[in-house]
Amino acid sequence: MNAGTLKAENLCKSYKDKEVLHNLDLTIEPGKIYGLIGRNGAGKTTLLGILTAQNTKNSGEVTYDGQPVWENQRALSDICFSRELQPTLFSGPNNLKIKHYLKSAAIYYPNWDFDYALRLLDEFKLETKKKISQLSKGQMSMVTILIALASRAPVTILDEPAAGLDVVMRERFYQLLLEDFAQTGRTFIVSTHIIEEAASVFERVIILDEGRILENTDTEELISQFRYVSGRDDVVDEACKGLEVLSTHQMGRHKTVAVRGDAVKLEAAQEADVDIAPMNLQNVFVSLCGHGDTQ
Repeated sequence: MNAGTLKAENLCKSYKDKEVLHNLDLTIEPGKIYGLIGRNGAGKTTLLGILTAQNTKNSGEVTYDGQPVWENQRALSDICFSRELQPTLFSGPNNLKIKHYLKSAAIYYPNWDFDYALRLLDEFKLETKKKISQLSKGQMSMVTILIALASRAPVTILDEPAAGLDVVMRERFYQLLLEDFAQTGRTFIVSTHIIEEAASVFERVIILDEGRILENTDTEELISQFRYVSGRDDVVDEACKGLEVLSTHQMGRHKTVAVRGDAVKLEAAQEADVDIAPMNLQNVFVSLCGHGDTQ
């Protein structure tokens, strides 16, 4: 499945007086699974909406294989943005049925896989005659996931797909995602707040903070740059010279800092009389987006 490159350049978006995206640049390379993480209000859903021409921008450009995505059906037929369903529409309940969403998806996505959709309906135990307003939050998440996976779109984007799922179904979702990726090699972007259990799935991670891209890099490579260093405060300070200190927590003379540095500087710190511990992706995210919180 041949996906193209999705690219945003100098993207700006404001709502009234609030600028949500600030001269944002982002390149989504084909054939990778991306994780998009950021704090509430960081601009994740706005960014995804603009990338898929479901939201307008104030300035900048979004292209797919070099062509603008806005009002470009050729580009948009390659892109699926499956977002959270709403139990209400306008002022009343959402009385559309699951089958209505599936019929619309089958028309809109040229690579729609009917057989796969039926298999997922069966696995998720979803009844197509059920109205969206009658579904639990978990069932709405399952419909979202079903549409995304069965679309077989070369670029498939899911916004908080696991939010309504229990831990067993979240695990199954990531398993299905990896199975599909192994089979098709299509591009996935998954936005999530549940970082750690998804970290092993993400080949690359995009960290969005206050409307700006902080990182768009290989997940393991990013994590390898971070450590916790703890011990007596003066020894920790000495050991961390040359490293970027991101956060500090101190109790009496005992100090713990989150640091970032290259392999040589991190190895040098290990020679001091301090304890050094690795970080996971969630720790890294908190360190980068906690804005130097000190206790």
